[in-house]
Amino acid sequence: MNAPRSLPFVRLLPVLALAAAGLARAEFASPPPGEYIYQGGNGALRIKPNGHFDITTIGANAHTCALDGTLARGTAKLDDSSCVVNFSVDGGTVKVGTNGADQCRDNCGARATFEGTYTRPAPACTDRAVATSRQGFKRRYDARDYAAALTTLAPVLTECDKTLDWISKGWMRNDLALTQYKLGDRTACLQTLAPLAESAGKSDEKIQEEYPPADAEIYLPVVRATRTNLKLCRG
Repeated sequence: MNAPRSLPFVRLLPVLALAAAGLARAEFASPPPGEYIYQGGNGALRIKPNGHFDITTIGANAHTCALDGTLARGTAKLDDSSCVVNFSVDGGTVKVGTNGADQCRDNCGARATFEGTYTRPAPACTDRAVATSRQGFKRRYDARDYAAALTTLAPVLTECDKTLDWISKGWMRNDLALTQYKLGDRTACLQTLAPLAESAGKSDEKIQEEYPPADAEIYLPVVRATRTNLKLCRG
């Protein structure tokens, strides 16, 4: 007599499964068109109004990823591949993942990945805006208007920390530190260079041991400039 009471519960199971599947699908959403910067400034995601996207990233030792496709409801199946790329949106950030297919790796070098978080840059932090600020800084510095040069570049380093790549940050810190030195503010100069001081204290050979060859090649000029500027600011 009690057996029929279990039937409604059995009928609910498919309903619950469908609801769970609906929630899983709802996690994915096509981001608004525009450009997003990969974590650490190491690449970009570009989305067009028609849903077409392309991604380029760079990993250790100059290994890269490059892929493109068309978004539909937050997912994209890459052509001639079992790889599915998925997108989820959280405010101004986009998280990119995959279905785990081995073919997703076909788009990348051994030390690179495109999975991770992409951030919509602030207006002052787009590639074009940063390039404009650096050009304006150089004009003012070359004209020996050091105060104006400082106020042109300093906000970029502060506001764009999450979207600038590590080498650009290193050069900006050296540019700002030298400007602070020209303004007679050695304390500020040393503070600006503090994040680079540990590397500057190492020999070129040590840097080459600690970093992959391509990374060491682009980082060593920053390290050498830092050594010179630290000596100036320490007096």
